[in-house]
Parts: sequence; C-alpha cells; structure tokens
Amino acid sequence: MTDSPMTGTEPAPVPGDYRCGYIAIVGRPNVGKSTLMNVLVGAKVSITSRKAQTTRHRITGIQTIGETQYVYVDTPGFQTRHSNALNKTLNRTVTNTLTAADVILFVIEAGTFGPADKQVLDLLPSNVPCILVLNKSDRSKDKATLMPFAQEVASHRDFAAVVPVSAKQRFQLDRLQEEIRKLLPHNPPMFDEDDITDRSEKFLASEIVREKVFRFVGEELPYTSTVLVEKFEQEGNLRRVFAAILVERDTHKAMVIGQKGARLKEISTQARLDMERLFGGPVYLEIWVKVKSGWADNEAGLRAYGYE
Repeated sequence: MTDSPMTGTEPAPVPGDYRCGYIAIVGRPNVGKSTLMNVLVGAKVSITSRKAQTTRHRITGIQTIGETQYVYVDTPGFQTRHSNALNKTLNRTVTNTLTAADVILFVIEAGTFGPADKQVLDLLPSNVPCILVLNKSDRSKDKATLMPFAQEVASHRDFAAVVPVSAKQRFQLDRLQEEIRKLLPHNPPMFDEDDITDRSEKFLASEIVREKVFRFVGEELPYTSTVLVEKFEQEGNLRRVFAAILVERDTHKAMVIGQKGARLKEISTQARLDMERLFGGPVYLEIWVKVKSGWADNEAGLRAYGYE
C-alpha cells in the first residue's frame, strides 16, 4: 500500500474487520446440505434430490453481506459402499475440501444421530472449528428434547457452536451466519460482491439436468449415470444448451426416455425452467441419451467428464 491519494481505478480499502473464508458443509446423505447452501446463498447452485450421493462435485456458493463474504462448499457424501474410480475420486474431493476449510458445518437431522453420522464426524479434522447444525428442527414434536440430544452429540466432539435450524423454513439461519462469522479469518473478499458461485453456467446446466434425471427416474437408475454438456452457446440473452445423459446400459436408456419419450420430455422441460430462473433469460435445451459402459471406473474418463 502506498500513501498516495486513491484514484478512480484503485480498489476500495478493505475494512479492518472484514472476514472471508471457506465453510465446508458436511454430513451423511439426505440431511439437507445442498438445500441449506442454496437457501444461504439465495440461489440454486447445488442440486438436490432424495437419491443418496446426488452431489458429486465440490460446489461453491458465495454470499456477501456487509463486511463478510461467506464461501460455502457443498461436498459429496463420503463413499463407503463401493470402491470404483468415481467413488475414490469423490472421497478425495471431500478430504481435500475439509483440509482447506476455515470452518466446518456438520449437518445432521434434529433428533437423529446414527452410525452413518458418527462415521462422517470421525472423518473431520480436529484442527478446524466445527459448528453442529441440527437441520429440520421444525419437525421435532418435542422441542424440549433438542437440548439433551445436542449435548449427547456434542459429547463426541468439542463444537464451536450448536445451532438448530430449518433450511426449508429459513429458521435461525441468521444466527447460524453470526456463529460462522465469529470463526472466519480476517481476509479481504475473494470474489465480487454479486458472485453467487465460482462454477460456470455450462457446469450448472449439466448439474440441473442431472438433478432432473434423479428426480424423475428415481431409484430405478444407478447413481453412476451422469450428464455431459457437449455444447453451450450464448446469443444475446438466449442460451443454447446441448446435453447428453450418459448411462451404463440400454435398459437404463429406456428408463430415462420413458414411454413414447414422455419421461425425457419432462426432464427437459423442468431442467429448462430451472435454467431460465437461474440464468435470468430464455434457454433452448436439447437432450439425448447415450450408453457409455464403464465410464464410472475409468479415471481418464472421469477427468474428461469434469471430475477432479
């Protein structure tokens, strides 16, 4: 820094109490991690589904409020059931994210702490401050049981704070952010004030299509299916998206297409509407289904499809 007067091209000074850092959101599948991040950020940057292991990538959501920039990272669920190349890659992503985090949000369902939750908790590094987030607390019939339950979970680790929330009802999210801010380091912002993610629109388009595949095909389809955006073009406010859904077998292809193409049409319609809401403009979307056997167990193929 120099002592010369500021010019119009120089950045504004960063306030002395400005805080910025990475917040990793972790927990077993289906506790509401992606929903929590989307609500905090105020936009759908991480896909949600009742199907386990929906999140596969390190998804960053950014929220800037006053003198704080929260950089949330939604992580894949830690994989223990299979050992193919895809799951090994996902586990590496989780481990790397936790190591680099400034704060960890350990998310569980209020009133539920089972072996799967304990398994995730045991993976968390001890040198990173961790907040216990009791999500879906609005569903607890007896609120008086929440405190004893939180104390039981807290016996397994020294948490920096315990916050009951409801992501869907937006309950106590302000308090959660207050607790996070206390733990963030004093840093200048890493992103522009209006940024909501560091992911490209092309990536977000592929994730939206993949979410709809899981939502409309459900448990019938193996979770190794994925989506590849082969072309993404923008003409003014119009975006043209050409995407391929990759499946392992011909029978899976038939599941996605559905009778007379009805299921694929529904996937396309709902994905297009979500993209238009997120991108703020019209979208032309074309989707087809391809059979690509063994892609989930091929490390070179995984890198080609954007898996880190």
